[in-house]
Order: sequence, then structure tokens, then C-alpha cells
Amino acid sequence: MSSNTIELEAIQQAFETLRRVKETFAARGWFPATSGNLSLRIKTDHQDRNRSLIAVTVSGKDKSVHTPTDFLVVDLEGKPAAASQLKPSAETLIHTALYQKVSKCAAVFHVHTVSNSLVSELYKHRGGVTFKGHELIKAFDIWEEGASITVPIVENYACIPTLAAEICKVLDSRVPGVLIRNHGIYVWGESEFAAKRHLEAFEFLFDYHVKLLILSKN
Repeated sequence: MSSNTIELEAIQQAFETLRRVKETFAARGWFPATSGNLSLRIKTDHQDRNRSLIAVTVSGKDKSVHTPTDFLVVDLEGKPAAASQLKPSAETLIHTALYQKVSKCAAVFHVHTVSNSLVSELYKHRGGVTFKGHELIKAFDIWEEGASITVPIVENYACIPTLAAEICKVLDSRVPGVLIRNHGIYVWGESEFAAKRHLEAFEFLFDYHVKLLILSKN
């Protein structure tokens, strides 16, 4: 089997994986108004990390609908790997920055939810929000009793390279996610399964915290 055939099969496999993830998150309402984006490192026979290819969502798509043009392939500079009329997500440079900065990063997911936006606004002045003693913290492979994590929060810069740089400044090896003020969260993992687990845990913690605040006011 030729290397080109192997690469094409790897690309199609990555697209199918992203399609399943997209379908799951869209059903939860995590992609309002075409927002959010997903990416996956494509597994090929290339040994050079700098030659990595990334499958990423196309800009402006309704993610509750599946089409043959929902994804495309980019390099680590965010440029399409082949000529195409499709445009990668506007925030692709954030994805590629995370692939280059985070060890073993194989998937990056970005969603917008009411809870993660509320939490980012409530705790923006602290630069992060801390959760302690929650069972779901184990989803981040943190197992000590009474464990705590602090999710960093950065400002929502309109300039994507600036936003990517700010996210990279606050990376914490124990916490696979960064909140953007009133924008959403970026989450990553060493596989699509790990990134999905991390995202679900973060969203549980955000939902829990917002509801606890509401209940405590009553």
C-alpha cells in the first residue's frame, strides 16, 4: 500500500472521528450559531513532528448538519495542505499553537456554553476559577483526596495570533483547558477520547458552580 493511500485513509478516519464528536456536541447545544471548532492530529507515517497534518472544522458551518465539506486538512501553520475553496475555522491558529506547545496533544475542542461563559465573566478578575473536592477532577488524572484545579481565564482578544499567544502563556500541564472571557473554552487531550472526557468534566464543573451560586442566592 502506497504512502499516499495510507495518508488518505488516515485523513478520512480523522474526518469520521470529528464527525462523531461534532454530532455529540451539537446535540448538547454546544455549537450555537455555527460557533465552536474541532481539530484532530492526523496519524500518518511521518516521523517529523513539524510535518504534522491537522483535520479541522470548516468555517461558518452549521455543526448540527453533516455535509461532505465539514472538515479540511491544514499544516502546523494553519494553511490548507491542498488547494481548496474551503476556509478553515477562523481560530485554527489557536489549535495549531496548542499542538506545538502541549506535549502529546492529539485533539483540540472548542465550544461555547452559557455556563462556561458565565464562569469566565464571574472570575475574569482573578485570572482563573478554582474547583476543589469534586469527583470529576479525576477526569484530569488528578487522584489525590481533596484535589483542586484552577482553570485559567484570558481576555477575548479579537486578534487570533494575540489570543493564541495569551492562551499559551497560561498553559498548565495539569489542567488541559483554558477559558476565554465571554467566548468559550479550549480543551485538549492525547486522544479524541481524552479531550472529550476533559471537556465533559469541565462543563460539569461549570454547570455545577453556576447552579450552586443560583441556589445559594435563594
